Amino acid sequence: MRICAYLYGMIRKTDKSANGTSFHDITIKTSLGRLRQAFGDPEFENNDGSDKTNIDYVLETSDGDVFTVYDWKFYRPIKEDEILNFHIGAHTAQLAFQAKREMHGMGLFPG
Repeated sequence: MRICAYLYGMIRKTDKSANGTSFHDITIKTSLGRLRQAFGDPEFENNDGSDKTNIDYVLETSDGDVFTVYDWKFYRPIKEDEILNFHIGAHTAQLAFQAKREMHGMGLFPG
C-alpha cells in the first residue's frame, strides 16, 4: 500500500526550482524505501554510487517553501531499506527545520 503525502495536506512534490537551497546541518533519519512510499520516485536518481548524490527529491512544505532531501557522499548504491541520515536542503535553516518537523508530523520517519 502506497502512502500518499498529498492526503496529509503537508509536504508534496513540486515543480518549483530548488536553486539557492543548501544544507544547514539538518538531516532526517529514514530509508529510501520510506521516501518512495511517501513521495514516489525521486526527481533525480542514479543509485550507482558514482556521484556525490544518488537520489534527490524536490519538495515543498505546507507553506509552499521549496526544499530538497538527498543522500550525500556515500559513493555507493543505497539499499531501499537502509536507514541513513538524508540531508535537507533549504533556503534557510529555519525552513529546513520546518520541513523536518512536517515530515515527522506525517508519521513516516523514525528518527
